[in-house]
Amino acid sequence: MTAVLIPIAALAASLALFGAFVALVGVDPLEVYRLMYAGAFGSWFSWQNTLTRAAPLILTALCTALPAQLGLVVIGGEGALVLGALAAAATGLALEGAPAPVVVPAMGLASMAAGALLIGGAGALRHGRGVNETISSLLLAYIAIAVLNHMVEGPLKDPASLNKPSTAPLAEDYTIGTLPGMDVHWGLVVGVVCALSAWVLMRRTTFGFAARVVGGNPRAARMAGLPVGRLLIVTTALAGAMAGLAGMIEVAAVHGRANAAVVAGYGSTGILVAFLARQNPLAVIPVAILFGGICASGGLLQRRLGLPDASVLVFQGIIFVVLLASEALHGRLPLPRLAKQPPAAQPTEA
Repeated sequence: MTAVLIPIAALAASLALFGAFVALVGVDPLEVYRLMYAGAFGSWFSWQNTLTRAAPLILTALCTALPAQLGLVVIGGEGALVLGALAAAATGLALEGAPAPVVVPAMGLASMAAGALLIGGAGALRHGRGVNETISSLLLAYIAIAVLNHMVEGPLKDPASLNKPSTAPLAEDYTIGTLPGMDVHWGLVVGVVCALSAWVLMRRTTFGFAARVVGGNPRAARMAGLPVGRLLIVTTALAGAMAGLAGMIEVAAVHGRANAAVVAGYGSTGILVAFLARQNPLAVIPVAILFGGICASGGLLQRRLGLPDASVLVFQGIIFVVLLASEALHGRLPLPRLAKQPPAAQPTEA
């Protein structure tokens, strides 16, 4: 019950604080809440926009949620997504002319390999040299973004992309289509399948059990003979592969090419999704949809109320701070407890 109540309480407190924030600039908080709901879930168009944004959030959240099973805090999902997008675009251009059933899976594998190399590298640094994975994954993300900028402005630049350096566009056959009757790409299905698979892996297999043992007590896990280093590296590589796949989906389903637009903050928001879902791969799905709606509502707030589109980022930041505070204060505040009633006296036989 606590696992559900803490995130809900954090969301409620965050809404109240965000309402106070917008009230300070002369905007009615109730109108803000109404428009946020309308922009996220108020119509079929809003739902489709929300689900489209939720697809990469599911995968980048898994990039944080999976290593958390071992007690690791990985925040480099943005870098894995960016590197995966670049690898997918480069693969699609290199194999241009080949059949789509060959190229699209190759793009997916290339993106997953790139993401696994980046985040798995952070795991290897943690195991081999004791480097903090939070710092290394964050710094590697900046390196990945720099590599993307270099490649799209240099070796892979399309001469026709003048004001916005990009790779050449992918062939139409190599793009990912939409679900039947919906304007939502198949990346949503991929994300849901990956989240379900991650839950099965971590909750229903010996590998997942061993990973959770390591997360509970690494020293005891070593004494029990568990391969802690291998579990750590494999899990972080798998996590990076999830975020890398999100990059491939963004390229093949949204942008059609790799450029700076893929650095959209999905990796950063995915961290918040994972924390609010309490690192549960199944809970990641509804939380990602919720945050997809929050992201989708920014444009409506800007058009109707004149608030900056980045207002939703302020809301996300408030959620993150309140969530961390709620986790830190849980169990430490002197909350009143109901006194236990004595058991009723049993009648005695005459």
